[in-house]
Parts: sequence; structure tokens; C-alpha cells
Amino acid sequence: MLELQRTITKPVSMSGIGLHTGTSCTMTFKPAPINYGIKFIRVDLGGLPEIHAIADNVVDVSRGTTLGIGEVKVHTVEHVLAAVVGLQIDNLIIELDGIEPPVGDGSSMPYVEQLLKAEFVQQEAPKDYLIIDQTVTYHNEENQIDIVALPLDSYRATVMVDYQNPALGSQHTGLFDLEKEFITEFAPARTFCFLSEVEQLADAGLIKGGDIDNAVVIVDRNSDEAELETLRIKLGIKENVTIGTNGILNSKQLRFKNEPVRHKLLDLLGDLALIGAPVKAQILAARPGHKANVEFAKQIRKLYQQKKLVKKYQFVKKEGVVFDVNAIQRILPHRYPFLLVDKIVHLEVDKKVIGIKSVSINEPFFQGHFPGQPVMPGVLIIEAMAQTGGVLLLNAFPDPEKKLVMFMQINNAKFRKPVVPGDQLYMEINLTNKKNKVVMMAGKTYVNEMLVAEAEFMAGIVDREQSSVNL
Repeated sequence: MLELQRTITKPVSMSGIGLHTGTSCTMTFKPAPINYGIKFIRVDLGGLPEIHAIADNVVDVSRGTTLGIGEVKVHTVEHVLAAVVGLQIDNLIIELDGIEPPVGDGSSMPYVEQLLKAEFVQQEAPKDYLIIDQTVTYHNEENQIDIVALPLDSYRATVMVDYQNPALGSQHTGLFDLEKEFITEFAPARTFCFLSEVEQLADAGLIKGGDIDNAVVIVDRNSDEAELETLRIKLGIKENVTIGTNGILNSKQLRFKNEPVRHKLLDLLGDLALIGAPVKAQILAARPGHKANVEFAKQIRKLYQQKKLVKKYQFVKKEGVVFDVNAIQRILPHRYPFLLVDKIVHLEVDKKVIGIKSVSINEPFFQGHFPGQPVMPGVLIIEAMAQTGGVLLLNAFPDPEKKLVMFMQINNAKFRKPVVPGDQLYMEINLTNKKNKVVMMAGKTYVNEMLVAEAEFMAGIVDREQSSVNL
């Protein structure tokens, strides 16, 4: 796998209609600087709004992956992104003067051909690989979908599909070397659907740009000439439509014996591009689809963001510690005698954090609370939980170093057992809601696995320069 980032040397363009919207669009690939990532820019809209190709920006997965921010959208990005990933491009501007990229022939090959014409240039920065060092799993019981990422010092993908449909049957495929296999073995694989789905998709307002030249239609039911003619008219297909003799509408020839599953692998590559970083892992997928792919990409992206955060603040890796006290002081503004968390031992970005506070007789508050019978004030236990929760918000907003977390409300605070010198607080905080610049958290504190305090917090996020008050 490549070590340095790369982009293209010159702009290239292609035009056509979108698969689902049927709208015309010219798409232009342009070089981008180091660490830019992959971004779509709608040049037909005022302000030239851009959408970063990351899982956070997915707004729809109806038979394709749609990105959006507010009212700005780009439909069916997976085939374009598969080409970008397959060619190991890190930084790229993708300009569109419409809402959906040209469908081409329903595969990634048209985009690959354009990007090859643009040629590649190495950039003076290392690739930001996400190295999977633990098994990550996704399971959907209802649809029997499983996707797994396993540790591996390269990028491989294996896909199996089984639609319980005799017209397709079970198929599997695997990609083991992007450089050697992607262009010839997977990029040409076209999108497909079943004949029984076509009318339903059309009635749902999809496949407005679809025809038998940019999609493989698998015949899974009998249809008479009248039904086929109605379908032809509804889809706007100019040529006659026939059942065919090889199980494919109009007897279109497959490019590969297992072209459908190869296209599923192509979709998977494109959707996993939304992790936002190249990955070193073995990906195994059974019956994947866009919804599952995107959910898995979100899961992996959380892991990627967490690893970046830890690397940013924790300079020395320590066994069993996510952030030591030095890292915590890089994150939180609090200092002696008001820094009340010693280390972070568990972190799930935007979800959960666990912090530790060792309570010593040397704590300054014990001098007056209470002489001869030292007890940690309940308000300081709440403060310790809140500071731990502040670490959880590292990824919730841009530029966390420039922000302060301020109490707005404390609910259901309960103190169940005194905390005394020698105790060690084990503080577990969960993010329960996040809206704009307001967050809700729920915290519980334990000593020796016994619950000693709990509370719910509402906090606001403000710029540091706006206030000198903090948690």
C-alpha cells in the first residue's frame, strides 16, 4: 500500500444523467492540497457549498448513498467514491453542477478512466491510515447482515450475497490487492436489480436515469409483452424490452460470472470511503447494503476519531490509560486545587467516558469539611463527574481547545454513601443528547463497585474568550 498521500495533476470532466434523479450533470475532478480529503462542491448553487465525504454527512440510503448538509445534497456517491478509494486517492475536489453524478454505465469504470487521464502526483505528507487493531463487528439480525473488520497490515475485502432468490443464488468474491485487482476485476462491475423491483423503484421516484445499458436487470419473474411495454414506457427506454434467454433482461451479457456480488463489493468500498481515512484491515461482509455499510462506516469513523484524539493529547502510550493527568491538563482548563480527575481509562467518542479520581487526605477541602471527620463535599463529586464529562465532549464540537463547558442545569443528584480519604472514584459518564451547543449527560460514581453518587447534567458550550467561568 502507498505510504504518501496523493491527488491528481490536472482537472478532468465528464457529463451525463444521474441514475436515480435522471438530471443532467457535469462532474469535474480537481487536484486538492494535503489533508484536504474528498469533498463534493455544488458549483450550481450560490456560495459554492461543499460537502465532506464522511459518514456524518449521509442523509439517505435509499438504493444509494446520498450526502447532504442542510438543503444541499449530492445523490448516489458510492460509485464515484469507490473509484477514488480503488485508486488510493487521498485529496480530491469533486465539482458538480447538478444534484447527482453522471451514472455512466452503472459501474465505477467511467470515473476510473477519467481519473487515470488526470494522472496522479505524490504529496509530501504520509497517508493517515486507520490501523484496525481490534475486531469491529456490525450485525443486523432482521436482515441477517454481518460486517466485520479484522486486523491486517493491508486492505482486503470479501463479500457474500444470498438473496434467497433462485434467479441470483449465492455469490461471493474477494479483493486482495487494490493496485493489481481493482481496475480490472471490480471497477467494471455494474449496478443491478431484480425485474420484480423495477416498477416499485420507478413508482418510488428512483431510477429516473436508469435503463438496460447502465444496470443489469435480473429476471426473477415471468412478464408478458404488455407488462414489458408498460415498463418500457414508464422508464423511458427507447429500445424494445424482452425477457431474454440468459436470465438477464434483453439478454445483456454479464462482464463477470459473479458481476452482482462484485458490484456489492464495489458499493462497500465506496461507502467505507466515508470513514474519511484509508484503512488497513480485512473486511468481511455478508449480505451488505448501503444502510448497513454506512452504519459500519460510522462505527469505524468513531474509532478513527478516537484514535486521532488520543494521539493528539496523550503523548506517551500507557497500558490501561487513555489520557493521563498531563493529557487531561491539555484538554481541560482546570488546575490545582480544582482539577478533580486524575486519568481517563475508557473513551467511546460521543458516547461514554470513564474517569478516575484518587481521593487523598491531602485534598485542601478536607481541612474544613469536616475537621476530625473528613468527607468529600457532594458538590465536588458532581464537579469531578462534570470534568470527566468535559473530556467526552472533545469530539462534539470543532476546536475543543477554544471552548468551555458550562453548567446550565443539574437534575436528580443523589449521594448514597460518603466519600472519604483513601477512596478512589470511578466515574462513568454517558452522553444522552446533543443539540447545537447544548449537551445532556448522565453520570454515576462508584467506590469499590458501590454506587456513591449520580446526577444528570445539562451543559452549554461557549467560546473561551466569551467567559472566564468554567465547570
